[in-house]
Amino acid sequence: MSIDTHIDALDAAGKALVEAAAAAGPDAEVATCPGWRVRDLLRHTTMVHRWATAFVAEGLTSYRPDGGETDLDGEALLAYVREGHARLVGSLREAPADLECWTFLPAPSPLAFWARRQAHETTVHRADAESALAAGPGQVDPALAADGVDELLRAFHGRDRSRVRSERPRVLRVRATDTGDVWTVRLSPEAPRTTRDAEGAADCELSGPAGLLYLTLWNRLPQDALTVTGDASLARLWRENSAVAWS
Repeated sequence: MSIDTHIDALDAAGKALVEAAAAAGPDAEVATCPGWRVRDLLRHTTMVHRWATAFVAEGLTSYRPDGGETDLDGEALLAYVREGHARLVGSLREAPADLECWTFLPAPSPLAFWARRQAHETTVHRADAESALAAGPGQVDPALAADGVDELLRAFHGRDRSRVRSERPRVLRVRATDTGDVWTVRLSPEAPRTTRDAEGAADCELSGPAGLLYLTLWNRLPQDALTVTGDASLARLWRENSAVAWS
């Protein structure tokens, strides 16, 4: 996906997130994030948006901690979230293609990294906000979802800090039935190694439409939303160890 496509996705997801949050109200429980209410989700999301904006807008080339969460609430919080989201989108649109700044996952360029990462950060949290409504999370565009699965499997869980490990070598396959994308995740006592192919036999396969894969692998939907074939213990291993926490 192009940088512009990621920025467009970020723009749309942020607006939909605020719309869902406003409809649910600040006290509503966020079903996908036990223990959170909508105000907690909004405070976290705007903190991340403002943190990311600093790297892009100021060209920071080394890590800088986030500025902490606001204590705003109600309409003031919604306005603050809208402002922070708009600043992030604007900073990405205005950034030069040769932007140099700090990143934390492999990417073709820093600008490509931040556009992609914030598109998916915000799309996942859009689903969180929608989970506070009776209808639950809405659909995710299949192409965007497949891209997000790729980021999760090959970037986030390609790092040594991934906790998805098995005592002996195992193979988990992930298949998007609508887009045709396939990933092979090789598990061992080391960090997972994922390739974008269907080579070799798999011990377990998770399959379903890309949008369902996306929300399920990010632990926003139960795994029964997918088709699980083979050794289901690998699906449970993923569920129990794959959470990506803010740090």
